[in-house]
Amino acid sequence: MTIQAVLFDIGGVLLRTEDQEPRRKWERKLGLPARGLAEAVFNCETALLATVGKATQQDVWRAVAERFRLDDAKLRDLQRDFWAGDRLDDQLLRYLADLRPRYKTGILSNAWPGIRALYAQWFGLTDDLVDVMIYSGEVGVMKPDARIYHLALDRLGVPAASVVFVDDVIENVAGAQAVGMRALHFTSPAQAMAALAEILASGPAVR
Repeated sequence: MTIQAVLFDIGGVLLRTEDQEPRRKWERKLGLPARGLAEAVFNCETALLATVGKATQQDVWRAVAERFRLDDAKLRDLQRDFWAGDRLDDQLLRYLADLRPRYKTGILSNAWPGIRALYAQWFGLTDDLVDVMIYSGEVGVMKPDARIYHLALDRLGVPAASVVFVDDVIENVAGAQAVGMRALHFTSPAQAMAALAEILASGPAVR
């Protein structure tokens, strides 16, 4: 089937932690292994609840503070440093923007409630960038649950076989494939753009 839409993940794809040193500083302080701080923040029970809208960002950071016995000032420092190494990939963002209007475009991200406003504030990542922007914390279901992919298809108004989805988490790629999408496992911007170009060159866009 002709491709009609392209969906991108954000974290790990459009937005990546390019500088790990601010987090490594805290890992050394807290006695955590490399990448251990991200694991502690993103995969704690409260964070998983927030990812489906059953807790807030504030709840997540409160849980982190309790685990590591941080006072308010230290928690603020940790939060600042935790995000300090994140960079929005301007090249990929331009690539995604340039797909329109030939293709419908969308973002499908596992993220906590309130992230839409923060991404707009921090990175200028606004709703008009794409046709559809879906955050799991707002809709109550997260990748790789089939329901979130079907929600994206409903909002795009296209069949699964006409969609390409790009994600850095292999389980999320498999989830998209399970509902009938074409899915790419992101490893680098160059790899993703080359793979997409090959797929999109296979036939004319249908809008």
